[in-house]
Amino acid sequence: MKIKDLSSDERPREKMMERGAEALTNAELIAILLRTGTGRMNVIDVARELLKSGDGRLNGLAGLPVERLCRIDGIGPGKAVTVAAAFELGRRWAAESITDSRTAVSSPKTIFRMMLPILRGLDHEECWVIFLNRANYIIGKERISIGGIDSTILDSRTIARKAIEKQASGVILVHNHPSGSAQPGTADINATRQLDKALKTCEISLIDHVVIAEDSYYSFADEELVRG
Repeated sequence: MKIKDLSSDERPREKMMERGAEALTNAELIAILLRTGTGRMNVIDVARELLKSGDGRLNGLAGLPVERLCRIDGIGPGKAVTVAAAFELGRRWAAESITDSRTAVSSPKTIFRMMLPILRGLDHEECWVIFLNRANYIIGKERISIGGIDSTILDSRTIARKAIEKQASGVILVHNHPSGSAQPGTADINATRQLDKALKTCEISLIDHVVIAEDSYYSFADEELVRG
């Protein structure tokens, strides 16, 4: 059935105007981004096919590269780029919201909840640093590096320099494991020790290193591998 054949309260744009975005399904919201369907499928059907490519989850869809999206029936480069841009805007909004928080960081779970929207669903590793003042309020955050599927680069000197520039008293290192396991490897442990040592020479504390993997996390502080 074509979109024009649906009643007004079933068409995504009209439904959103009348009832708000929260009333729409994920497929309907994606359909608004796609705008048009194909000769065989209406735009909502195309959106459903797009979701299927991510195992029916936004998280799975967000991790797909533009090239993979273009292989889906009804999705060309223009639509693929639009969808990818929407997810990237969502990640950037989540990243901005971290520094908007006026709550002191009290546990690794707080960091996990803050960073999960940014790191969840990525097919590569990213390393982020959160900068704290003496009261453990967040005064800044920055992505330090982007790696491959199972590694990323951690430059202790760069992190220490940035911490000094921001007049931070402490930092929290955060990175993701696309593999799905939050357990740190030998390289993670060694890099954390090197960073801890570099920061101490600047009288800055490494408060924690949190590894995020989908819906779980590992805290170096909880395991007493760093002592802040």
